[in-house]
Amino acid sequence: MSTAMGALSKSDKNGTLGGPHHELDEKERLNAQMSQATLEGSEEEEDEEGEDKLGKPNLGPRVSIKDQLEKDKDDESLRRWKEQLLGSVDLNSVGESLESEVKILSLSIVSPGRADIVLPLPVELNSKGVWFTLKEGSHYKLRFSFSVSNNIVSGLRYTNTVWKAGLKVDKTKEMLGTFSPQLEPYIYEAPEETTPSGLFARGTYSARTKFLDDDRKCYLEINYSFDIRREWA
Repeated sequence: MSTAMGALSKSDKNGTLGGPHHELDEKERLNAQMSQATLEGSEEEEDEEGEDKLGKPNLGPRVSIKDQLEKDKDDESLRRWKEQLLGSVDLNSVGESLESEVKILSLSIVSPGRADIVLPLPVELNSKGVWFTLKEGSHYKLRFSFSVSNNIVSGLRYTNTVWKAGLKVDKTKEMLGTFSPQLEPYIYEAPEETTPSGLFARGTYSARTKFLDDDRKCYLEINYSFDIRREWA
């Protein structure tokens, strides 16, 4: 899908986290934890088994959202700033959990003048072992939604590798950002792309897509095949 999964851009409701420039050590530490800049580091190639070597800062021990809000609660300025960073988090739903949880809710391919291709999760291949088919030379974009619960997820990203006839033909690594838990899902949409065309472009491709965070925790791995044909399936 890099043919089916290109670089993603944020929708209007992106909810990513940042922070003001304050002198307080506490604010600087929290700002580092919640920063969207999660150090993509060098452009070192990630191997095919997901062994990501990206560096990341030492942010200290992980702290639950509830503890973050309880700490220094008598400091009105700091309390408001934390609430602004975290948004409208339901403390009853996050509790004392230290581990964030990300769930990919939907994946779809959008092409002008056609009904969206909704990709089932978990992957359900057709009788030919193909997840979806794209028409050569067609315009399309990928849209997906995901939820975040329990705690802040730092450095959420996806990787996508595509092969044809056993040869790697494309690799994509896209940083999505850092997100706090919220009731409504986050939505991302890729810019429009065009499938390749011609005799050598047509055929069956295999691909692997992963959604990971800064700790290299994998929330979803998809191994699938797709076709590029003369016409839509």
